[in-house]
Amino acid sequence: MDLEPGTMDSVRAGPFGQLFRPDNFVFGQTGAGNNWAKGHYTEGAELIDSVLDVVRKEAEGCDCLQGFQMCHSLGGGTGSGMGTLLISKVREEYPDRVMETFSVIPSPKVSDTVVEPYNAVLSFHQL
Repeated sequence: MDLEPGTMDSVRAGPFGQLFRPDNFVFGQTGAGNNWAKGHYTEGAELIDSVLDVVRKEAEGCDCLQGFQMCHSLGGGTGSGMGTLLISKVREEYPDRVMETFSVIPSPKVSDTVVEPYNAVLSFHQL
């Protein structure tokens, strides 16, 4: 999932694009603009039902679903804002399953934008 189509297009066109089901790609058109609130409350909230439909479909195909793993970055708006929204929704829907996150935390040495630490701080309590 992503809030802008560019990354998904790159994955699909890349050497590993055929490993993923085409109907599992869920993306928005505007992006979150490195803003946690846009990813969590506006742009992400518009897309979350589509993402949860994909999660449900994959979960129903499992013989013995034990939990979920999520890899995301806490620096941008999608990984931090929509990522924490997805985590909370999956926990609501599957309260008896494990939720494991692999979160990339921003570094002051390689940070792209000044708001990355804020996005991370707004996310930590939901991980």
